[in-house]
Amino acid sequence: MIHKQVFLRSTMLAAASTLICCCLAGCTAVNSQKKENRPAAAQTPTVLVTRVVAQELDREIRLPGELQAYQDVALYPKVTGFVEWIGVDRGSRVKRGQLLVRMTAPELEAQKNAADAKARAAHAQRLESEAKLRGVREQRLEAEAKLASDDGTYKRLKAAAATPGVVAGNDVEVAQRTVEAARARVGLLAESENAAQAQVRALEEDEKAAKESAQSVRNIEAYLRVTAPFDGIITERNAHTGSFVGPASGPASVLMLRIQEVSRLRLLIPVPETVVSGIVQGRLVGFTVPAYPGQKFSGIVRRIAHSLDAKTRTMAVELDVDNRSGRLAPGMFPEVILALHGQHPSLFVPPSALATTTERTFVIRIRNQVTEWVDVKRGTSVGNLIEVFGNLNEGDLVALRGTDELRAGTKVLVRQASSQKKS
Repeated sequence: MIHKQVFLRSTMLAAASTLICCCLAGCTAVNSQKKENRPAAAQTPTVLVTRVVAQELDREIRLPGELQAYQDVALYPKVTGFVEWIGVDRGSRVKRGQLLVRMTAPELEAQKNAADAKARAAHAQRLESEAKLRGVREQRLEAEAKLASDDGTYKRLKAAAATPGVVAGNDVEVAQRTVEAARARVGLLAESENAAQAQVRALEEDEKAAKESAQSVRNIEAYLRVTAPFDGIITERNAHTGSFVGPASGPASVLMLRIQEVSRLRLLIPVPETVVSGIVQGRLVGFTVPAYPGQKFSGIVRRIAHSLDAKTRTMAVELDVDNRSGRLAPGMFPEVILALHGQHPSLFVPPSALATTTERTFVIRIRNQVTEWVDVKRGTSVGNLIEVFGNLNEGDLVALRGTDELRAGTKVLVRQASSQKKS
């Protein structure tokens, strides 16, 4: 009996051990199968996506500008001299043609007197030569009259000599010699007249040159009077009575006065390349200046450079500003409020959708559950969206979070962002 009980116990222990081993083996197999299935599920990531939206881009941007005088001229004398009188000062309002400065230059006075004397001498010589020409002409006319008389006498004697014994042959010969002498004298006087005419013409040219020289000196002397080139305000004065002044390129170069037209002003705005398409000629544009907080001024777009500055990538745009009130001044730096109206709808994505590396900026578009990188350029931010330019279309699905960790060509599961689900 004892041996039988021991045998039964041993058999039961063996069966229990076998059952435990089978359970453990089964659990291990199940765990192994689960582990093998986990990587298969992780190979297809889920990506939150959003749609590319299109909308009209109407916005306001603020740009710095600079007010400039509509016309700005630095007044230098054209000749060297001394300031004899100056009738304006800084802040003086002047009219076009108004005398501003009167100068003296003693050497110019001497040059003018010499030129006038030379012109008078040339005129006297011409008059003398013309008188001589008239005398020679009178002598020629007198000689021509005598020639005609002598020739008539000769012809009559020659005709009478045809009848023998009426006229002596010697008288006919004397009359013929007289005609030849008279003809020779007429030719000589004609040559003298031509020479006198040539001399008169030469003296006329000399007189003309002398008069032009004298007029040139008088014109230079007129430069001693400096007048206003347009209506404006004297904004700078650096000369006083007795100052020695001269042309801008000369050794006595002195900026005497600066005159500016300030009833109209130019407002110069450097417009960034990204918004130049929104600039329209003739449009009214508002701006503010620090000198008048809370007040708004305006100008009209008149001139567009149509060329970008290579360094700043901006285009110069000029506005005309009416400043007849005189409240604004050249040199002020206004803040320009530029309203931009898009001519065509622009594409927008959330800023988080943009991925940026050292080489490119892109968004990740998902088509047929496969990712692709699309290069884009940034535009203007509007609210919680940013304008993008690239090979995108309205309604395209893009990853809400752009990252270079999500490689192109990856198979993904798509889940719409909650904000777009609600809309």
